[in-house]
Amino acid sequence: MEEGARTTTRTALLSESSSTTTLNLVLSTLVATCGSYTFGNAVGYSSPAESGIEDDLGLNTAEYSIFGSILTIGAMLGAVFSGKIADLIGRRGAMGVSEIVCILGWLAILFSKDAWWLDIGRFLVGCGIGVLSYVVPVYIAEITPKNVRGTFTSFSQLMIGFGQALTFLTGSLVNWRTLALIGIIPCLVHLLGLFLVPESPRWLAKCGRIKEFEAVLQFLRGENADISQEAADIIEYTENIQWISEDGILYLFQRKYAYSILVGVGLMVFQQLGGLNGFTFYTSVIFESAGKLRDYSNYSCLIERIISIIIEKGRHNSCCMTGFSSKLGTIAAAVVQILMTVLGVLFIDKCGRRPLLLISVAGTCLGCFLTGLSFFLQDLQSGKELIPILVLIGVLVFLGSFQLGLAGIPWIIMSEIFPINIMVSAGSLVTFVSWVGAWIIAVTFNFSFGWSTAGTFFIFAGICGVGILFIAKLVPETKGRALEEIQISITHSLQ
Repeated sequence: MEEGARTTTRTALLSESSSTTTLNLVLSTLVATCGSYTFGNAVGYSSPAESGIEDDLGLNTAEYSIFGSILTIGAMLGAVFSGKIADLIGRRGAMGVSEIVCILGWLAILFSKDAWWLDIGRFLVGCGIGVLSYVVPVYIAEITPKNVRGTFTSFSQLMIGFGQALTFLTGSLVNWRTLALIGIIPCLVHLLGLFLVPESPRWLAKCGRIKEFEAVLQFLRGENADISQEAADIIEYTENIQWISEDGILYLFQRKYAYSILVGVGLMVFQQLGGLNGFTFYTSVIFESAGKLRDYSNYSCLIERIISIIIEKGRHNSCCMTGFSSKLGTIAAAVVQILMTVLGVLFIDKCGRRPLLLISVAGTCLGCFLTGLSFFLQDLQSGKELIPILVLIGVLVFLGSFQLGLAGIPWIIMSEIFPINIMVSAGSLVTFVSWVGAWIIAVTFNFSFGWSTAGTFFIFAGICGVGILFIAKLVPETKGRALEEIQISITHSLQ
């Protein structure tokens, strides 16, 4: 019986309805990506709010460092329970609960009178975005047809970039409490928007709510679309896999799931250990000598400070150039970040996941190498005029390359490769690994930077180099394939 079911699912034509993109599909995706904007907004908050919080509440460097880093701790906790929450109350319900938690966190920050309430608020926001980082790409992947799934899912990363950039820009105009109040707005928009969009049809099918499943699928594909084949394929696959009740961490360590787990976890490891947090924290270490340790948790602030260094060194007139460099840095960061993300959105369903990932990781490898080379030359006290240029080029190359693919595609592939019977545990594991990786680099970077400035970035370059081989040899191409087709081929590839 089991073999017959497997044979049927292997040979089934898992084609989806070739309907055009509908307004309902676009609306549902836009509402879901409000959660991604919330994510970017939360990550981008700590840098522009730093000076105001320290002045108003009297926080020292160590206390503010805790405030900045506790977001990651909360996100790790949220990631652990993200899959189970999304499975119990649905993808839409999980997004709603996450936004409520984020709103509570922003309110705690808004009305805080001391570091204790600040940290509680930041922790709650972290818990919320930890769940959102899992459920948003999963929801979008489950509602979209295969021919536009990559484009729609990668739109999530674009909204994260918008959230970061606009939060930094807004933070330069308003105080930190007002910025926290503004942070509630996308949460409310998302929360209210969820009443206008349907639940994931694949989750409904998994729960046995077939009539609702068919109604939602028809709603998303258009009233005149023929959904019979797509609906039959999803139901058949769900029924064949549902009786294999293997959702749990221990069940993931089976040979048939090894490939998908390796790909999902591996991509998150290379995403986090390939230099991302090293670049964001590198500027803070440079400015330690000025008596001000900063938490640069977004690209805008990073580029601003690096360009400030270059302009100050090049023109020997820091007093006159500080304001100009700040504006230039903000614009450069926003342009690079958003432009490369847009390019990724446009090309992901044309070029595929693997080519963009390979280009992205190769670019981050080059960016890390150039940055490491600049510090190496500095240690040798050679090429002083070249060093600022190498730093700028290295950072911009890394930033642009990362946003092109490595920032978002691992989350897209994560939402595509896991069978529905292990989606809860596998998705939670992968999301947890991502946040743990971010935390590890954040904690250890200052030590490695003190050990060897150039060596730190050369290590990052080496990790990116291994990432190129990993992607080339192991990561499957999922472009233009139905979710069920991808999951069947991966699950049975080792059998």
